[in-house]
Amino acid sequence: MSNDGVNKGRRKFLIGSTAAVGTVCAGFAAVPFVGSWNPSAKAKAAGAPARININKLAKGEMMVGEWRGKPIYVVRRTQETLDNLSKMDDQVRDPNSAEPQQPVYAQNHSRARNEEYLVLIGICTHLGCAPQFRPEVGAADLGGENWFGGFYCPCHGSKFDLAGRVLKGVPAPTNLEVPPYSFESDHVLVIGIDEETA
Repeated sequence: MSNDGVNKGRRKFLIGSTAAVGTVCAGFAAVPFVGSWNPSAKAKAAGAPARININKLAKGEMMVGEWRGKPIYVVRRTQETLDNLSKMDDQVRDPNSAEPQQPVYAQNHSRARNEEYLVLIGICTHLGCAPQFRPEVGAADLGGENWFGGFYCPCHGSKFDLAGRVLKGVPAPTNLEVPPYSFESDHVLVIGIDEETA
């Protein structure tokens, strides 16, 4: 077979054009594929820090915020509440917060960066129910004279003091978790960012 009638220049042009078009088409096909690797706006928002304005939180009260789909309990403790924490030491499993259920700066007796404000993830460490805020001292249904306020999980009866420490003899194995947090100002908490890692 003879190639006498073949235009070699035209053949090179067609091969080059086909390769260029194929490369451009592959690029257009790859853009959505590579773009799908990026997290969606919803996923970014789910992992973003949350700000909670605590300006109107009165002493002895609790407010609930949200971070990553979890309830965040913020309690403004009174001096009496803080004084009562030591009265609970012999009733709780981990009085010194030795187990890592909190950042290092909350590994203290009040389990807080600023002892006046308790910040917890409001999920029981037993099976994930939401404990109720029960600040009343001496509640008959929670231990009478041995109850100095705290949280009660209605699902299976777990109890926690007003530092989120779990009481002995209940189903929950560990203290309520303290999330990473910091104070953006005197009245704004930022959940999800602490000053140590910011």
